[in-house]
Amino acid sequence: MKKLQNLFGVTESGAKGIIKASVWSMLADVSFILPMFLAMFFFQNFFDGTLRSALFYGGLIVALAVVMYVLVHINYNTLYTATFKECKELRVNIADRLKALPLAYFSKHDISDLSQTVMTDVATIEHALSHAIPQTIGLVLYLIIIGVIMIAAHPGLGLCIFVPIIISFILLILSKKIQIRETTRDFQKQRERADFFQEAIELQQEIKSYGLTEDTAAKLNKNVDEAERLHLSVEAHQAIPLNIALFLLKFSIGFTVFFGLKMYLAGTAPLLYFIGYVIAASRITDAVAGVESNLTELMYIDSRVKRINELRETQTQQGVPVSLEHFGIKFENVQFSYNDGQKVIDGISFEADQNKVTALVGPSGCGKTTVLRLASRLYDYNKGQILIDGKDIAKIDTDSLFDKISIVFQDVGLFNTTIMENIRVGNKDASDDEVKKAAKLANCTEFIEAQPEGFNTVIGENGSRLSGGERQRLSIARAFLKDAPIIILDEISASLDVENEMKIQESLNALIKNKTVIIISHRLKSIENVDKIVVMNKGKIDAEGTHAELLKESPLYRDMIEKSGLTETYTY
Repeated sequence: MKKLQNLFGVTESGAKGIIKASVWSMLADVSFILPMFLAMFFFQNFFDGTLRSALFYGGLIVALAVVMYVLVHINYNTLYTATFKECKELRVNIADRLKALPLAYFSKHDISDLSQTVMTDVATIEHALSHAIPQTIGLVLYLIIIGVIMIAAHPGLGLCIFVPIIISFILLILSKKIQIRETTRDFQKQRERADFFQEAIELQQEIKSYGLTEDTAAKLNKNVDEAERLHLSVEAHQAIPLNIALFLLKFSIGFTVFFGLKMYLAGTAPLLYFIGYVIAASRITDAVAGVESNLTELMYIDSRVKRINELRETQTQQGVPVSLEHFGIKFENVQFSYNDGQKVIDGISFEADQNKVTALVGPSGCGKTTVLRLASRLYDYNKGQILIDGKDIAKIDTDSLFDKISIVFQDVGLFNTTIMENIRVGNKDASDDEVKKAAKLANCTEFIEAQPEGFNTVIGENGSRLSGGERQRLSIARAFLKDAPIIILDEISASLDVENEMKIQESLNALIKNKTVIIISHRLKSIENVDKIVVMNKGKIDAEGTHAELLKESPLYRDMIEKSGLTETYTY
């Protein structure tokens, strides 16, 4: 079962569905060939004058026709029901897998690549599941059964049919490595093309404002031309061995007619056997042609299957559900690095006390945002521990952990739905009144009521119909609605105008009361009164304390304060 799952990129239920559909497909194929053999016996008895036996075989032919109809009907229903159910399960399975992956995974993979895996790759496998896979397995089983019977019944005529078939199969199998290599190249190029198109669409503002329209169009045309040449190469590498294999199949009928006629004339093959085997050769070669065409499709989906298997085998975040009662956050010698191995966080230790505000400051690139992502387990650290209520968060189920944390990042993510539903993301079970209350606490009511349909206004992709400050306040409204005991804030007012910043600051002051808060702010004036300031530099803790203590003890902090003052007085 596991082998089938890995071979075709399906779930366990999908593998069972393949087996069931293949068996019914085989039975349906066998039911098509058996009437030919029964017809041989019917005519033999009819011409010999044994009418009773002839009627018996005639009755069997009629009964088999009914059975054939039933088997085809069952095969059809089993095949397509199993296929569509499996594709649903496969997409849900991939979605669940993505949900359990750390944020670091998404920073290393293009979103267009992942969306193509979920939609396009699964659709390609869907076609293979409904056509190529069960039919191929069923036909191979059918050929083995019929081959054994026909060779046993008459070795000479049986070998005339099946020797060319075996040679054509060997040819296709020998070409497998080349075909998979070419289809993999084509698959990778499709991914690159999709990434390039997505980038060109997303960066239209920059492309137009910097006069890059013609350059971008030229690159797109070049990309498409390269993809076309590669795709033609793939088609050629598939078509040449397939057409040679199909040509070899024609020898099956030719050999049966030529050698069968010689055997008949020599008296070693009865006339009915000769005629029956010629008819059977025609039917069998048609079936084999279908199998060989399906084999090329299975080679084509190989890279898609590997991509899905790679995603399914990626290490997910593990943990067990726990009950948390105390919400201070403690870092103990935490280390973290990305794929290149360079340490971004190098052995930091500090505490964010419960119901207190802890601010992280430091030069750009010192690791502040990474610390927030580690604290919320969006990333998993390499060494050390991060403890909440004395429990290592790496061992806590992410749903249990996220239930206690509200995160407000600088880059707000909004959905293309109503304002009401965007705020309700904070608590999917919240009533409309609770959503409106959260919006009021976040100073959202004024701009929401100014919208055409108020809370029922659809705000566009990622809130494109709202200003930056309005989008940020919706994010804060979510945090109010969630009412989690831990709040994480990442430089949320960095790009806002003065009016929006004041309104957001008012909202935040209400939000963080009696919460454990970790905040990043480049505007040092706004964090002078927090309970603790942690100064970071090059992935390490440089100093920590209150604003007054750091002015005395931390040269780096004093330097940042001085530069901050210069920035505030700078004019153009």
